[in-house]
Amino acid sequence: MGEILVGTSGYSFPDWIGPFYPPELPRADHLAFYARHFKVVEVNTSYYRIPAPGTLARMASRTPPDFRFILKLHMDMTHKESREPALYREFQEALEPLRESGKFHGLLAQFPWAFRVSRDSVRHLAFLRASFPGDSLHVEFRRAEWNRPDCFDFLEGRGIGYCCVDEPSLPGLMPPHTAVTTPVGYARFHGRNSTNWWGRGEGDRYDYNYSRKELSEWLEKLKSMAEKARTTYVFFNNCHAGHAAANAMLMKELLAREGLPF
Repeated sequence: MGEILVGTSGYSFPDWIGPFYPPELPRADHLAFYARHFKVVEVNTSYYRIPAPGTLARMASRTPPDFRFILKLHMDMTHKESREPALYREFQEALEPLRESGKFHGLLAQFPWAFRVSRDSVRHLAFLRASFPGDSLHVEFRRAEWNRPDCFDFLEGRGIGYCCVDEPSLPGLMPPHTAVTTPVGYARFHGRNSTNWWGRGEGDRYDYNYSRKELSEWLEKLKSMAEKARTTYVFFNNCHAGHAAANAMLMKELLAREGLPF
C-alpha cells in the first residue's frame, strides 16, 4: 500500500493566526511551523499570480529536506485556456528552484464550472500534458459530466491524474467519486457549504468544518486509492478560519487509528 500524505491548500492566511499559528509567531516562520505538522502543501497563490523564482526558493529553504510542494496552475491556463508560450515559459522558470531542491512534486489544474466535455476541452487537456512533460499533473473538474468511464480512460492513457473531490451535493457538481489514473492519487476537500457555494449567501464558500463522521466516510475510499497508488495526496481547501488545518490534523489522526501509512 502506498503512502497517504495530508496537507492543506495554502498555508498563509491571517485567520489561521490563533486557530493554528501561535499569535506571537512571526509570519516569516509560518511555513516552518506548518512543516512540523504536515509533509506537503498545495500552493494556491500560483493560481492568481506566477510567483517569482526567489519566492519559491525561500519557501524551499524554510522546509525540511523531505517536504513536498504541489503548485496550482495559473488561472489563465485553466479558466481562459491560454496557450500563450510566454505564460508557460514564465511558470516553468518559477518552478526551477523547487526542482533543484527536489521538493517539487506536481501540478494541479483546477478547471471552472464553464469547462465542459468537448473536443476543445480534450485538446486543451492534451496541450497541458504536453506543456509539462514528465511532471505529475492532476486535473480537477467541477461538472459531473466529466464523471464517465471514457474520461478516466483518456486521463489514464495520457498520464494525467484525476483529482477526487469532496464538495456540496448539488445538482451538476462532481460527486465524491474516487479514481486513480496515474501512480499518484489526489483528493481535495472543499467543504459541504451548499448555502454559499454559488455565492448566493453572505459567507465564504469554504467556511465549513468537517465532522469526525464526515471524514471517516473517506477512510475506505482513501485506503482503496492507496492500494492503487504509490502516493496519495489529500488536501483540505476549506481554509476559512483555520478549518483546513484542523481537519487535516483530524484526518491524520483517523488514518493513524486505521493503521494506514501517512
